[in-house]
Amino acid sequence: MKKLVLIISFLLAMQVTFAQSPIARRQAQFNAGLGLSSLGVPVYLGLDYGIYKDITIGGEVSYRSHNESWKQNDYNNSVIGLYGNGNYHFNNLLEIPANWDFYAGLNLGFSIWNLANNYGGSHSSGLGLGMQIGGRYYFTDNIGINLEFGGGSVTSDGKIGISIRL
Repeated sequence: MKKLVLIISFLLAMQVTFAQSPIARRQAQFNAGLGLSSLGVPVYLGLDYGIYKDITIGGEVSYRSHNESWKQNDYNNSVIGLYGNGNYHFNNLLEIPANWDFYAGLNLGFSIWNLANNYGGSHSSGLGLGMQIGGRYYFTDNIGINLEFGGGSVTSDGKIGISIRL
């Protein structure tokens, strides 16, 4: 009987250990890295905040520049992206270990384009809706690497970077 109680206790403890949310309610996480894009390499900074079990909201700012030549003209383009996002983290639902984080969600924001030289001018993209799916692996309790794919933002093809729980 003692062995059965010990085994059940161990299994319950394992369930609690592996069912933790990667970002707890009222916890923040800083993200930074490089984006993947066909027009330059975006650099991004972001912050996620746990608002409920398995749900985070956040914001992100990104910058990229791209130089191109067309018909003997040089075009120097730069883009600043400002986005908000919301994600659902699947760790509890799929019983994923706490050092992993699998998430998906939506982003909403806009881009400010500066098109220099002969083309001239600047404009904004207008408000845009996109989505993302990604994952993180935490090397320690607070530091991890992230990989994300999606659409609708300056880093629309994807991004790779670090995540730090604050």
